Amino acid sequence: MKKIVCCLLGAAVGLSAAGGLAGCTRRPALHGENSYTICAEYDPAVRKLTAEMTVVAVNTSAAPLGELRFALWANAYRAGAQYPPVSETFHRSTYYRGDSFGEIDITGVSGAESFSVEGEDANILALRLATPLAPGKHAEVSLSYEVELAYVNHRLGVGAHAVNLANFYPILCYLDENGYREYVYSQNGDPFVSDLADYDVTLTVPAEYTICSGFAAEPVEGAAEGKQTYHVAAEGVREIAFVLGEGFECEVAEQDGVEIAYYYQPGAVGTPSATACKLAAESLGFFSDRFSAYAYPRYAVVSTDFVYGGMEYPALSMISRSLTAGELPAVIAHETAHQWWYAMVGSDQFQNAWQDEGLAEYSAALFFEEHPEYSTTYRDFITASERSYRAYFSVYSQLHDGADTRMNRPLTSYAGEYEYRNIAYDKGVILFDRIREITGREKFNAALKRYAAKYSGKMATPAELMKCFSYAGSDVSALFDSFLEGKCVI
Repeated sequence: MKKIVCCLLGAAVGLSAAGGLAGCTRRPALHGENSYTICAEYDPAVRKLTAEMTVVAVNTSAAPLGELRFALWANAYRAGAQYPPVSETFHRSTYYRGDSFGEIDITGVSGAESFSVEGEDANILALRLATPLAPGKHAEVSLSYEVELAYVNHRLGVGAHAVNLANFYPILCYLDENGYREYVYSQNGDPFVSDLADYDVTLTVPAEYTICSGFAAEPVEGAAEGKQTYHVAAEGVREIAFVLGEGFECEVAEQDGVEIAYYYQPGAVGTPSATACKLAAESLGFFSDRFSAYAYPRYAVVSTDFVYGGMEYPALSMISRSLTAGELPAVIAHETAHQWWYAMVGSDQFQNAWQDEGLAEYSAALFFEEHPEYSTTYRDFITASERSYRAYFSVYSQLHDGADTRMNRPLTSYAGEYEYRNIAYDKGVILFDRIREITGREKFNAALKRYAAKYSGKMATPAELMKCFSYAGSDVSALFDSFLEGKCVI
């Protein structure tokens, strides 16, 4: 691991007073182990988010911790990043105004002896503690930081029509009994692996902005003229994200007691807002029946500037405003399925992307099996994945003297988006289709129900997913192994 920046300071390094940001009030943790209290303000004139954050971190490992380690995903957008957000293939459509850069700057820390920005790509913040943190104990630290946003149609940045605020804060690296797991950004897939935490966010924005959030954004009095402050609280989530901007309208529905909100800017997509909202509600209801009850009181889908089809966060999905009416159903169904296979049931999506992406894509096929009115059948979905995968295998076998079809592999091992898509998504769909053929629908459904119930709020390994099928009465471990190790012929 290469250390990029090191700041060795005294017992505490300066943190500006919380009163510097409008509407910021320190609130206690809600109920979870780790907690984040974030007070932030976004200034569009300089494309900058200024924030103060207090973190309560619990040592869930088996050994004392001498430091707390955070992922700095915002630094992937800086000039010269070793692992930039997108490949050359998508560079032009992502950077719609030409090259633009952003980064996160840690301006102060308290509660730690020293701090440094480290990692392969300035992607890790290390806070060294004055006293090692014993297993089961917690430490409280506070940070002040600034995030400069690039002009970019991506997870974090100023898009052509809206501002996407995801991965905008230092987030604790996932900690297991063996210590921290640290990952770099990746152009392929989602490198984000984090545990559940409680969030208390106070966000100040221009008064004309709408805050699109998966959790209720309550207005707070006292903001300066021309500004509005909102308070958002979220319990037991892996991360939190927002979309900001002018001109948003919201279509609202209800499904099984859950508020469904579809945010859009008129003219952004080729599907009426009521249809998109209905899709979100129906898919959420279907997955709640098929897998387990939805975990949150609200679900928001936001049509925004995004170079790919969509991106999931707990209680919120971003979907590209450039989607056509024909593309929208599959994207909304897939992203909604991620509320189960990522937000609720976690997995190491850096090392085993198929475990959430393949299952989310296959879950969309299950939805269309019961909703043929969207002009896509289950068999159409499976056939399309088989056709795509076989084409990929043929091309790569000729160009590279064979194709690496292993599924248990890190995101950084993929040659590009084409290989990643076919292995994590299409081969994942084929895997789950073959499993259902062997087990039958009843046992297959029972296995996924068990998986959702047993691992909600936890991190599941591939082996634990396999065991759920064994408990349902079918040993499919050999089939799993043949797919994951790249031995099967499709």
